[in-house]
Amino acid sequence: MEKPDKKRIVIGISGASGAIYGIELLKALREANVETHLVVSKTAQITIAQETPYSLPQVQGFADHVHSAGDLAASISSGSFKTNGMIVAPCSVRSLGEIATGVTTTLLTRAADVTLKERRRLVLMVRETPLHAIHLRNMVTLADMGVIIAPPVPAFYSKPISLHDMIMHTVGRMLDLFDVEHNLIKRWPLE
Repeated sequence: MEKPDKKRIVIGISGASGAIYGIELLKALREANVETHLVVSKTAQITIAQETPYSLPQVQGFADHVHSAGDLAASISSGSFKTNGMIVAPCSVRSLGEIATGVTTTLLTRAADVTLKERRRLVLMVRETPLHAIHLRNMVTLADMGVIIAPPVPAFYSKPISLHDMIMHTVGRMLDLFDVEHNLIKRWPLE
């Protein structure tokens, strides 16, 4: 399958806590000259306002293209629209469940479903704890289909000194999954 000349990644921000991951991903992808298509769930709009210093228009400004969560006719809802994949950061368990069952009610979950059906890379930064059996079954279902389940778990081997350091390490690991060059993390072995 022919890919666009420039990398193109869809970023979904769902309503789970941790919207800052999606925001920092958008900023890092812009720095790396990767075209981004953003879809923010209605609940994520609330989370962004509660958890971050950013307004929704500011977050949208970090993306190359913004799509309304209710626009099921957007380009990213079609398999004929070529992308390198999608990251849902953070991914709520509601979004996880919709993607796992193929019952999509918003553009965010429809775009993830399209990514899955087209066999493109799909990364879900599931943000929930503790997890019960249904959450775990949904993750296994998706992992069996090739989805990368990547909860934003902090790494301490790099000796982070701030929350920002921990966030950026996770963002760097997500960029690695798409072969996007960056210098956000300290590589193992540490010197």
